[in-house]
Amino acid sequence: MSKPFINVAAGLILRADGSLLLAQRPEGKPWSGWWELPGGKIEAGESVLEALSRELKEELDIDVTDATPWVTYTHEYEVNIVRLAFCQVTGWRGEPTGIEGQQLAWVDPHQALTVGPLLPATEPPLRWLRLPDQYLLTSIGSSAGLAPFLDKLTAALENGIKLVQFREPGWASSDADALIHEAFQQVLQRCHEFGARCLVNSCHPESWWAEADGVHFRAQDAGSSAALRYAESQTTSSPAIPPDETCDATRRLIGVSTHNAEDLPTARNLNADFVVLGHVLETPSHPNEAGMGWQRFADLAQEASLPVFAIGGQSASTVEIARQHGAHGIAGIRMEDKH
Repeated sequence: MSKPFINVAAGLILRADGSLLLAQRPEGKPWSGWWELPGGKIEAGESVLEALSRELKEELDIDVTDATPWVTYTHEYEVNIVRLAFCQVTGWRGEPTGIEGQQLAWVDPHQALTVGPLLPATEPPLRWLRLPDQYLLTSIGSSAGLAPFLDKLTAALENGIKLVQFREPGWASSDADALIHEAFQQVLQRCHEFGARCLVNSCHPESWWAEADGVHFRAQDAGSSAALRYAESQTTSSPAIPPDETCDATRRLIGVSTHNAEDLPTARNLNADFVVLGHVLETPSHPNEAGMGWQRFADLAQEASLPVFAIGGQSASTVEIARQHGAHGIAGIRMEDKH
C-alpha cells in the first residue's frame, strides 16, 4: 500500500541578525514536543507562497511581506511522504505568537541549538542555512597571475567571502603541476586566514582533495568512482556544517556543477551539500551561447532538493532576482562587496 503524499510549505523566518524561529509541535498532534519550521499543507489551487502566508497567519498571527522560494525537499516518514517547499521569510508584520499553544524559540542556526529534538525533515535546511550565499571561483590562469589574484582574493575575503573554489583548468600548459599545486596551497592558506573555506575542483589531481575543505565536482566527474569514494569517506564525519568562522577538516563539503535535469540525481547520490547550476545568463566565457534563463533555472532548482547557486552572468545586481527564482546564492569569478 502506497503512503500518502503531502505537499507542505515551510518557512525559515529570519530576523535581520540571522536568528531563526522554530516552533514546538503542540500536544495532541503527531510528533508532539518535537521542534520544526512553521508551515503547513498546501491546499488545492494555492501557490507555495500563498499557502505559506496563510499558514503563518493561522499559526503565528503574522502577515508575510517578504518571502522567497528556497529548497524543495522530500522526506519519507513511516506513515507518509512529505514534500516540503522551504521558503525564506525575511519580512512580516506582527510579532510571532503561538496561536495553537505551541512554544516558539529564536535560535542561532550557526551555533548549537538550545531546543530539541528536531523533526527529521527540519535538520537538512538548518544545515544548508549555514552555507554562505556567495561562492567565488579562482581565475589565476598562470604563475604571473598569482600575485594579482591573491590581492583580489584578500579584498574579497575582507569583504565577507566565506566560500572559494580553486578551479584552474586553463592554467598555462608551460607551467608544471607543482606550480599549480603551490598556488592552490597559497589560496587555501589565505582563505583559512580569514576563516573561509576553499574547495578544490575535480579537474585537479585526487591527491589534492584531502588538503582542501571539500571538493567541487564537475558534472562529468560526479558519477566517477573517485567521487563516490570521496562521498563515502565523508559519511563517517560529523553531518553538520560548522559555523562560517571555522574550517573544520572533519566535515568537508561536496559541491557539484549541474547544467540540466540529468545532472541533479548524480549530485544527490553523492549527498552533495549544494549544486551550482547554469549558466543562467550569457557570459564572456560562453560567447554567443545563450544561457538557460531564469525560468528554466527556477524549474531545475525546484528539482534539486539541495541549495542551488546560480552561475553565469551573476553579480550584486542579480542576487535578488536569483533568490526570487529559488537560488541560495550566486557563484562566479567576480564577487562584489557584500557590505
